[in-house]
Amino acid sequence: MSLGLANRGRVEGEEDFHIWRICTLGTRKLDTSVDAMVEEFEELWKPGMGEYSRKLVEFCCLKALISMCCNIEELINNGSFSRFTFDMMRAWERPSYEDEESYTESMAKEKEEKRAPVEVDDEPGVGEDAFVWLGTQVPLVCDVVNGRFTFETPTASTGNRLYFPAYDKYLKEIDKCMKNLQKQAKPKGVELADDEFILHVEGTASTQRVIRHIRGTSWPGRLTLTNYALYFEAAGVLSYEDAIKLDLSKNIEQSVKPAATGPWGAPLFDKAIVYESAELQEPVVLEFPDVASSMRRDHWLALIKEVMLLHQFLLKCNVKAPTQAWEMHARTIFGIIRLHAAREMMRICPPDPKNFLIFALYNELPKGDYVLVEFSESLKKADSGQPCSASSILRCMNVSQPIVLKTEVEGGIEEGISVSGQVENLSSLESAIEQVREEAKETEVAKATVEGLKEEGISDSILVLMELLKPLKTVVPWFQEILTWQRPATTVVVIAMSVVVIYKEWVGKALAVFLLWAVAKMIWARKEGIGNKRNKVVVCTASDQSAMETIISAQHGLKTARDMVQLANISILKIWSILLGKSPKHTTTVILALTGLAIVLAVVPIKYVLMAIVLCCFTMNSKLGRHMPNDKGNRRLKEWWDSIPVIPVEVVDKVPKTERHT
Repeated sequence: MSLGLANRGRVEGEEDFHIWRICTLGTRKLDTSVDAMVEEFEELWKPGMGEYSRKLVEFCCLKALISMCCNIEELINNGSFSRFTFDMMRAWERPSYEDEESYTESMAKEKEEKRAPVEVDDEPGVGEDAFVWLGTQVPLVCDVVNGRFTFETPTASTGNRLYFPAYDKYLKEIDKCMKNLQKQAKPKGVELADDEFILHVEGTASTQRVIRHIRGTSWPGRLTLTNYALYFEAAGVLSYEDAIKLDLSKNIEQSVKPAATGPWGAPLFDKAIVYESAELQEPVVLEFPDVASSMRRDHWLALIKEVMLLHQFLLKCNVKAPTQAWEMHARTIFGIIRLHAAREMMRICPPDPKNFLIFALYNELPKGDYVLVEFSESLKKADSGQPCSASSILRCMNVSQPIVLKTEVEGGIEEGISVSGQVENLSSLESAIEQVREEAKETEVAKATVEGLKEEGISDSILVLMELLKPLKTVVPWFQEILTWQRPATTVVVIAMSVVVIYKEWVGKALAVFLLWAVAKMIWARKEGIGNKRNKVVVCTASDQSAMETIISAQHGLKTARDMVQLANISILKIWSILLGKSPKHTTTVILALTGLAIVLAVVPIKYVLMAIVLCCFTMNSKLGRHMPNDKGNRRLKEWWDSIPVIPVEVVDKVPKTERHT
């Protein structure tokens, strides 16, 4: 090659040919030569910018993508887009000859040990990092915000490697789903906004039924979801009636949650959703009949929540620029379309919707709000006018959006291409995502210990609760009544007595001693391994009394009581887990917190501090305190609490001699 890359001291021998192949990936889509591409790259590249080969791949591929995205629909149909982008991911993952050789040796070794799947047509697959990198360049196959979660779905059965046949089918299903949604009829009697896009439709002749329940009557009809609202059209004799609009974009108090329906209001079929809004006199109940499961309902519920969370995000982050707002709409639309495509590919075992939906995912993950904050900052820095943005891709795929300003992209695109191949700096966002993933894994392990308790029947749950509450007896209910002002006179007396005792400094050092005693007990329990010796709570069901028949007045009340009992059991078992050192990380956190508090109480004059704490505790539970929001602090506490595993519970007929509950 004329530029003589090997003579530049960066590549030698066989790697020289490999660099040439990588450059060809970009130049074959552009009217230029490899030598010209490399020369342009080297004018910008400096030794401190990172690995030469990978930066060259990113530079060449991004220039080619900008050209391809302007005609992306045709390129997806003829397969050239999937072929090119897959080769891009392979080249980015193994940009140098040493990377290729190392990968070949590792895969050969894994095949010998039968730990790696057989490659399709002997063509290597790509990994998670390459897949997410492609999402940073063109948010069609995935979004950088949830790309790692999306990657888990199609690669679960292939050793976390994505192969070309699955990737090609995935892209074509995305295009197919988008065209199918564009063909859907608009809801009758309403005019969709200029930037309103239909995301899902059911209840038509070719899809499954949707039923709206109004008191004692049921009305089948067509349900349409857009990126702004939910529309229901009751089925008439020959056509549909005018649609009822449920606006999901308004900044009002509204919610959607799962519900159960049945004859005379009995909750027998858990396959419905209920939408409640401050503008409606009564909730809207929609049922999605399904023989096998409630997957249809769960799918609709996830999509509706995603649209609601999208508009809450735009309001919370104060996104007012039309181009930025539409870019966020476009990325959300693509997330839903990717979910549709994945469901078509995996009909036997549909994927978890949250792995494809940005806001539904991070609304549930621990510290997911941190990721959304970083996401909003990256959105403000992004250029939504460049051809590889989500909004530009939607425009190229014939999705109308006339209200968005037509940004002139010819002049500034080339200037936005950097040697790194990235249009925006995503390091802080990727760091936040990685932190959330690690904490999510820990929380999932803790939540897995709770699942067993949720499967218990009401009788077993009550027995467990009674056993766990034996030491507390009636102390907790009495204290709750005082704290929540259910007995105003008694509450006032308790506040007055507490303030007097604290002011006289009669209990400061006593509390410090008590806390240190609790710390000492936990340290002793950890050193003695009490948590391992008594790793479960044994509940004996033996009784001399005959069984009593339980009369259930309403199934709603029974279900609520069962949930409350299980919640109480889980809460107490989490406390046991901390006290016995079953969860070392959380026990350590509690030990440090209690030790620090004990030192403060023992050294610093604390009467004013304790008086303020007492008054604050009672004030926050009064009518005045309920109007003082603390959403962020409550979320952090909830996420920490959810990550605590519980001690397993075993229900036996007789108390074992070797294991006795104390």
